[in-house]
Amino acid sequence: MKKAVLITGAQKGTGFGIARRFASEGYAVFITSRSGEAAAQSAEALSKEFGVFARGFACTPGNEEQVKEIFREIDSLDFFVETLVLNAANMGFDPKDPAAGQNFWTVSTEEFGAVFQTNLVWNFTIVRQAALRMREQKKGAVVFLSSNTAYRAIPNRAAYCASKGGINALSRALAVDLGPFGIRVNAVLPGTIKTERWRAMGSKQIVNGNLTPIGDISDFEDIANACYFLGSDLSKNVTGTELIVDGGMSCQLYPQVLNERK
Repeated sequence: MKKAVLITGAQKGTGFGIARRFASEGYAVFITSRSGEAAAQSAEALSKEFGVFARGFACTPGNEEQVKEIFREIDSLDFFVETLVLNAANMGFDPKDPAAGQNFWTVSTEEFGAVFQTNLVWNFTIVRQAALRMREQKKGAVVFLSSNTAYRAIPNRAAYCASKGGINALSRALAVDLGPFGIRVNAVLPGTIKTERWRAMGSKQIVNGNLTPIGDISDFEDIANACYFLGSDLSKNVTGTELIVDGGMSCQLYPQVLNERK
């Protein structure tokens, strides 16, 4: 069987950057998106750029049967998903305003719970299907995309922050449960990334390079490199860990720019 990587939510942005990193190393790449058409277009772009096999799938959060069908199709193509990167997430904010989150006093329990359903329950179903194959091959790597907000909360994002803390705990628990089968499980914890949503915030940006010790926030490539390290044999003896990629935002008590205030 030929080795491959599966990356969720990889039709654009951070996920696509991760897909490009693995494709550049010769991996066959499978990507998912809520839109099958968008996933197919992004897969085609990867195939043309790097000359690798790539395929896109529609994948709707909560649809376990759809997840099973995706893996059955990958099996039929004689590929083995050696690496799984769980990038897709419910961000827990108002889609009409990228600077807004979920108001504690008014958010519905359904909207609050949906964040956990996507970020934890749905991810679990995907990991299980991948791990069934990895167990047979006695090898595999799972990389969760968590967040530094699991430790340092931001306003109006209680569901998101809590779900990312849950991802960290789930990652460690699965590292213990799956380790005997040769499966490694780790998490990458990005800080703020230069996404389209972040750029759209303009003056409402919560974090920018002025606030980090290193003087910058992450590009897609920064996160992709971290995922490649944890998802490849470069980290063959690493499991149950968290790799923070946030320009040092998490290590400081407060941003140094506050010292300039009078």
